[in-house]
Amino acid sequence: MTNASGYFITFEGCEGCGKSTQSKLLYNRLLNLKIKTVIVQEPGGTPLGSKVRELLKVKSTININPMAELLLFNSCRTQLIADVIRPALISGQVVICDRFTDSTMVYQGYGRGLDLKLVSSVNEIATGGLAPDLTVLLDTDPALGLKRKRNSAEDRFETEDLVFHRKIRDGYLDLAKKQPGRWLLVPPGGTIEHISDIIWEHISSTIDKLSPSSDNAI
Repeated sequence: MTNASGYFITFEGCEGCGKSTQSKLLYNRLLNLKIKTVIVQEPGGTPLGSKVRELLKVKSTININPMAELLLFNSCRTQLIADVIRPALISGQVVICDRFTDSTMVYQGYGRGLDLKLVSSVNEIATGGLAPDLTVLLDTDPALGLKRKRNSAEDRFETEDLVFHRKIRDGYLDLAKKQPGRWLLVPPGGTIEHISDIIWEHISSTIDKLSPSSDNAI
């Protein structure tokens, strides 16, 4: 494990892929095993992150430049790492994060068209080099994912056209191909329970090496 004595898992995917559901299922599974675990989302997890989330995610008439978007997401990320993620990892906990730097690469890079090397460099500065031990990518057809989210409140990204969301999917698949050792690619289809079992089967041997504790952090 690369992050002190803890283990850092991120969940990624297109809109409506089910990553938030799966991250919570994994969190509950770990708690049932009495393994100290923290779950967070991006942007969010800190007072700063919550404020910026309202600005970046909620559908509004505010036009945000792609570079400004990149910097805002990373400002929240830096705060989240300093306040929550790094301390939890240092203390030996599992950290589950709903979106991380790969979201920025695909949304602001592949989607918005910012230079990928630039996005990567800004991410590196913001994280201080912190990287996930494992990234779970829940692949899905963008059109199907958007249809699943039709009944929820739309955010700024969900209102983008299908071409944009196909770029997002292509970006994720490209990143996973470049770093296969870090990524678990879960193919489309399957029930919520089946997908949860796929994820657990992949990580259970590693998680078993962590010392259980009755004190679970949120």
